[in-house]
Amino acid sequence: MDLLQILQKTLSPDKNELVCAQQFLEEAAKSNPLEFIKSLTDVLTNPTNPGPCRVAAGLQIKNQLTSKDPDTKRLYQQRWLSFPAEQRNVIKQNCLSCFGTETERPSAAAQVVAYVAIAELPHDQWPELMRILVSNVANTNSTEMIKVVTLETIGYICLEIEPIEVLAARSNEILTVIVHCMRRDETSDRVKLAATNALQNSLEFSKSNFNNDNERHYIMQVICETTQSTNVQVRVAALQCLVKIMSLYYEFMEHYMAPALFAISMEAIKSDVDEIALQGIEFWSNVCEEEIDLSIELSEAAEEGHPPARLSMYYAKGAVQYLMPLLTQCLMKQEEHDDEDEWNVNKAAGVCLMLLATCCEDTIIPHALPFIQENIKHTDWRRRDAAVMLFGSILEGADTKSTKSLAETAIGALISMLSDSSVVVRDTTAWTIGRVCENASAAALNPQYLPTLLQELMKALTMEPRVATNVCWALSSLGQAAYEEAQLGDTSKTPDTYALTPYFESIITKLLEATERHDGMQSNLRGAAYEALMELMKNSPTDCYAWVQQMTMIVLQRIQSILEVSQIAMSASQQEKNAFFDLQCLLCATLTSLLRKMTPADALQASDLIMTALLQMFKTTVGAKESGVQEDALMAVSTLIEVLGGGFLKYMESFRPFLVLGLQNHQETQVCLAAVGVCADLCRSMGMDMLPYCDEIMTLLLEALNDPALGRNVKPQILSAFGDIALAIGPGIQKYAEVMLTTLSTASTAQVDRTDFENIEYLNDLRNGCLDAYTGILQGLKGENPNSSGLHILHPHVEFMVRFIMSIAQDNEKNDSLIGTAAGLVFDLVTTFSTDVLPLVDNEIISDLLTEGRRSRVPKTKSMAVYATKEIRRVKNVNC
Repeated sequence: MDLLQILQKTLSPDKNELVCAQQFLEEAAKSNPLEFIKSLTDVLTNPTNPGPCRVAAGLQIKNQLTSKDPDTKRLYQQRWLSFPAEQRNVIKQNCLSCFGTETERPSAAAQVVAYVAIAELPHDQWPELMRILVSNVANTNSTEMIKVVTLETIGYICLEIEPIEVLAARSNEILTVIVHCMRRDETSDRVKLAATNALQNSLEFSKSNFNNDNERHYIMQVICETTQSTNVQVRVAALQCLVKIMSLYYEFMEHYMAPALFAISMEAIKSDVDEIALQGIEFWSNVCEEEIDLSIELSEAAEEGHPPARLSMYYAKGAVQYLMPLLTQCLMKQEEHDDEDEWNVNKAAGVCLMLLATCCEDTIIPHALPFIQENIKHTDWRRRDAAVMLFGSILEGADTKSTKSLAETAIGALISMLSDSSVVVRDTTAWTIGRVCENASAAALNPQYLPTLLQELMKALTMEPRVATNVCWALSSLGQAAYEEAQLGDTSKTPDTYALTPYFESIITKLLEATERHDGMQSNLRGAAYEALMELMKNSPTDCYAWVQQMTMIVLQRIQSILEVSQIAMSASQQEKNAFFDLQCLLCATLTSLLRKMTPADALQASDLIMTALLQMFKTTVGAKESGVQEDALMAVSTLIEVLGGGFLKYMESFRPFLVLGLQNHQETQVCLAAVGVCADLCRSMGMDMLPYCDEIMTLLLEALNDPALGRNVKPQILSAFGDIALAIGPGIQKYAEVMLTTLSTASTAQVDRTDFENIEYLNDLRNGCLDAYTGILQGLKGENPNSSGLHILHPHVEFMVRFIMSIAQDNEKNDSLIGTAAGLVFDLVTTFSTDVLPLVDNEIISDLLTEGRRSRVPKTKSMAVYATKEIRRVKNVNC
C-alpha cells in the first residue's frame, strides 16, 4: 500500500482503517524519519494529489518538526538539524515551490516551511528565507494565493520563533510588506486578512518601530482603518491587533485613545456580530489588566522609595460611565441552554466587569447600582440574571466597607433567588453568593441569614449540575470565611469551634451525596463536590474533627470499592475509563487533604489501611499507564510520610518498586516530579534509615538528570533532592559526594535564552536546586563535627561555589528565593570554613547581595541575609 492510500485512510470514518493507518505512519516515522518526511513532502508538493491528502501529508510533516510539549519540540528540532543539509534543502525548496498550488485552507505548505524556519533560523541556517518571503509578497507578479500563503508563513514564524530577536534584522522589511498589504487600496480581502493576522503575530518584535513616532503613527493609522473593513474576518483581525497592542505598547496609546481607539472599541462592543463585540470587550479587559498592574507597580515603587517606571493613564476610570451601559446590555445576551464551555459575549462582559471593578474600585458602584436595583426583580429572567451577575462582578473591586454594605443589603434577595424559576439565574446566584462569601463574608455569616442561606444552598445542591457546582464553590468559600473569622487573626491556630459547626454534618452529608450523583460528570460537579469536601476538612475546627476521622474511612472504603471493579473498568469505553481514573485522582487528593488535618496518632492508626489502598492503586494503574492517578497517589504517600516520619520505614519494601517506577517514568514529567518529591520527603523523615536505598535512588536520579527527554522542570528538584539525601545520611554522603559535585558544577554554569521569561524562571529554579544541593552536602559532610574529615572532599570546590554565588549576585534576573538560598549558603560556608573562606566572600559583590536580601519583604530571605552578614562580621572580628 503506498503512502497516498495510507494518508487517505487517515481521513476515513472507519475506525479500524484509521487506527491501522496511524500505526503505519507511526512505524514509518520511527524507522526512518528523514525518508518519511521526504516521502510526505512528495505527496504535499504534487498538485495532482487530492487536496485533503496533501493537507494530511503536511500535518504529518508538521508533527515531525514540532510538538506542544516544549521538550519534545526541542528534540524534534535537534533531529531535523542533524539531517544532511542537502537533503533538508531539497525538502525546503520543494515546499516553497508549491506555494499557491493548494486548494485547501489554511496552507499545509506554509506550516511546514514555518516550522522548518523555526528550527533553523535561530542557528543561522536558511538566512535567505525571510528575503524570499518578503519578495513573494512584494512581487507584483505574485498571485493572490502566493501572497496569502506567504503571509501565513510569515505569521506562523513570527508567532512561534524563539528568540524573537532572530527576526530583528529584517523586522522593518517584514512589517513594511505586511502593512502594505493591509492598506485601503488592497483589493483582496484574503490578502488583507492574512496580512492583518501576520501583523498581530509580529507585534512583539516591533518594539523599535513603535518607539519611532512616525512609524507607529502609520501602523496605527492602517490598523484603525482596517477595523472599518466590511469584511467581518478582516475587521475582527484588526481589532485583535489593537487588543494586543494595548498590552504590549500601553505607554504609547494616549495619542490614539481619544481620537480613535475609544470610538472604535465602543462601536465594536455595540456590534450584533459576536466576534466583533468580543474584541471590543477584550480591548477594555486588557486596558483594565494593564492598569491593575500599573497600580501594583505604583504601590511597590512607593514602598521602595522610588518613582514607578510607568504611569497609568486611568483610561478605565474615564470610560467606566460609557462602558457600563454597553456591558450590561451584553450581560443580557444569554440563552437558557448556552454551552458552558463556549466563550461568548455574555461571559466576556462578566469578566470585563470584574476587571473594571478591580481597576476602578468604588468608582464603579454608582454606575452599577441603578441597573442592579431596576432589574434584580424584573420579570425577564435575562435582566434578573444580568443584575445578579453585575452585583457579583463588582464585589471584589470596592473597598471592604462598601462591599460589606452592598452585601448586607442584597443577601436576603440572593438567598430567595436560589429558588428562581430560571436555571441560569439560579446558577449565577450560587456563583454570586460564593463571591459574597469571599469578599464580604460577614453578610453570609450573619446569624440572621446563615440558617436560611445554608438551607437554600442544601436544596440547590440537588439542582441541575451547573447550579450545584457553583453551590459547592460557595460552600467552600463559606467554610473558609467561617474558619478565618473564628481564628481571630491568629492564622497558626485551629479554632475550637466556628459558625458552621451546627450545620457541619448536614453539609458534609449533602456533599457526599453530590459526589455520587449519576450526572456528576456534567459541569464538573463531582470534582467540585470533592473539592468542597477537601476545603471544608482543611478549614474545620476542633469540634468537627470526628468528621475528619469518619471521612478518612469513607474515602478508604470508596477507594476499595473502585479497585474491586478495576478489571471491569479497563474493558469499558474510553470515556468510562477516564471517569474511573478521574475518580481515583479525586479520592487520592481527598485522602491527602485528610492526612494533612489528621493527628499523627490517628494517621499511624489508619496508616496500614491507607498504604494498602495506595499500593493497590499503584498496581492497578501502572499497567494502564494512567499518570494522573500515579501522580496523586505519590502525593498522598508524600503526605503520609510527612505525618508518620520515621514510622513510614515499615512500608519501604512494599513501596520501593513503585517509587522506582515513578523515578524511571521520564515520559510522564509530573509522575517523575512527584516521585522525586517523595524521595526528598523520605530523606527528611527517615534520616539514616534511608542509607540502604541510596545506591538505587542516586542511580535513578542521575539517569533522570542525563535524559534529554525528561521535562526540564524536574531537574531543579532532583538537584535539590541531592541536598536532602546528604542531610539524611550525613557522613554517608561521602560515597556520592564527587559525582554530586561534578553534576552540580555542570548545572550551575547552565545558560538559557533570556528573551523568554519561562527560561529565566527555569534558570532561577535550577540555580536554587544547585544551592540547596551544595548546602545539604556541606551540612551532611560536616555533621555534628565542625572539624569533620569529610569536609576535605569539599575543599577543592569551595572557590567554585563562591564564584557561583557571585554570578547569581550579579544577575539582574535573580528572584527573591534565590537571594535567600544564596545567603544561606554564604552563612554555611563562613560558619564551616571560617577565616579560610573569608577572603573569597568578603567583597562588594557578596555584600551587595546580602544588602539586597536584608531589604527583602520575605521574612526567610531577610533572616538568611542577616545571619550571613553577622557571621561574616563575627569571623572578621575574630581575625582581627
